[in-house]
Amino acid sequence: MYVSDCISVNEKGHLTIGGADTVELAEKYGTPAYVFDENEIRNNLREFKKSIDENYGGNGLVVYASKAFCCKEMCRICAQEGTGIDVVSGGELYTALSVGFPTDRIVFHGNNKTHDELVMAVTNNVGRIIVDNVTELESLNEVAASQGKTVGIMLRIKPGIDAHTHDFIRTGQIDSKFGFALETGEAMAAVKEALKMPNIKLRGLHCHIGSQIFDLDPFELAATVMLDLFKDIKDQTGVELEELNLGGGFGIKYLKTDRPRPFADYMKKVAETVNSYSAKLGLKTPFILIEPGRSVVGAAGLTLYTVGAVKNIPDVRTYVSIDGGMGDNPRYALYQSHYELVCANKASEKRTETVTVAGKCCESGDLIQEWTHIQPVEPGDIIAVLSTGAYNYSMASNYNRIPRLPAVMVKDGESRVIIKRETYEQVAECDI
Repeated sequence: MYVSDCISVNEKGHLTIGGADTVELAEKYGTPAYVFDENEIRNNLREFKKSIDENYGGNGLVVYASKAFCCKEMCRICAQEGTGIDVVSGGELYTALSVGFPTDRIVFHGNNKTHDELVMAVTNNVGRIIVDNVTELESLNEVAASQGKTVGIMLRIKPGIDAHTHDFIRTGQIDSKFGFALETGEAMAAVKEALKMPNIKLRGLHCHIGSQIFDLDPFELAATVMLDLFKDIKDQTGVELEELNLGGGFGIKYLKTDRPRPFADYMKKVAETVNSYSAKLGLKTPFILIEPGRSVVGAAGLTLYTVGAVKNIPDVRTYVSIDGGMGDNPRYALYQSHYELVCANKASEKRTETVTVAGKCCESGDLIQEWTHIQPVEPGDIIAVLSTGAYNYSMASNYNRIPRLPAVMVKDGESRVIIKRETYEQVAECDI
């Protein structure tokens, strides 16, 4: 049993994803390479959409947080599945626009959008811009006025929730670079300012309390805090806001010991809170937006590497070196993130070795996992790192001028390239 339902072992003893033999994929496309299962991605999107339909009577929108994995094919899939797209930069917005993604379903995030990015968003009629600070609010009003438009926005609020996650990925507490604080009165002041602006339409409020959260309580608490603010706004201004964006952060399975809740559990419990608490406060249940990212693509992807050297240091540790590393997966260096590793060509064998898997970069911290259990490996073996569908390609770099990896999409055992492998020429093409 692996961390994702799309991962299995075939009769050859090889690891498979979406019915495709990973050893054959490594031979066909080379390594290192990212591989995704399209059916798993689509099924996850459909589960979230189903939850909106069942718990809010369809009065909501699933918005895929594309920072998890953004490329043209992901945007096409989201468009086909009828979801929205959350973008955080001009580059992500350009990618969505390049495939004709419906702009009314685009949500533009970011704590420091540039003037050019705001112009780009307004020009292309982005449906919702999540405003992070007063400076941005004022700039956006000016940009909208210059184009004779009224722009729909939501204000990002810090609800002050401790989501019990890694310090680097807590985003809902007061000491955060994101959003307006409740405790200081900053949030209410921003609401009143936005309501006065002639080229701004305040559609609602947004919050995001963190990432890789397994507990239900923080989501429920965030919903009540936000609805209390809705009530205060109505009492103080006479305006009842129409939309509530509760963000994402739903945890996934990186290790067998992880116990994420089924998506439906998150949605049902939070919906019960939203529906009942809205009624208690005398509010209409707002239009609900949710922003799953990692939970859509994380466990639907893996990364394939080829083993180079195996270096045993007696009484210390064994290093297994691979042909990728922190350039294509920096998350262990950043967060000490845990992963399940499998020797793909020996997947049916027992894991009898304890090793440290090291990348090829000239950096002592270039490690993928330490003290991990794996099958006996030797040079030429294929190692699969599971649950790398989110924040691996997105955070990839050209450190040591190593070209970025290709991405391969698998569906019903068939595979295709959705992102080409970068060449040395492309790494250097912007040099003068």
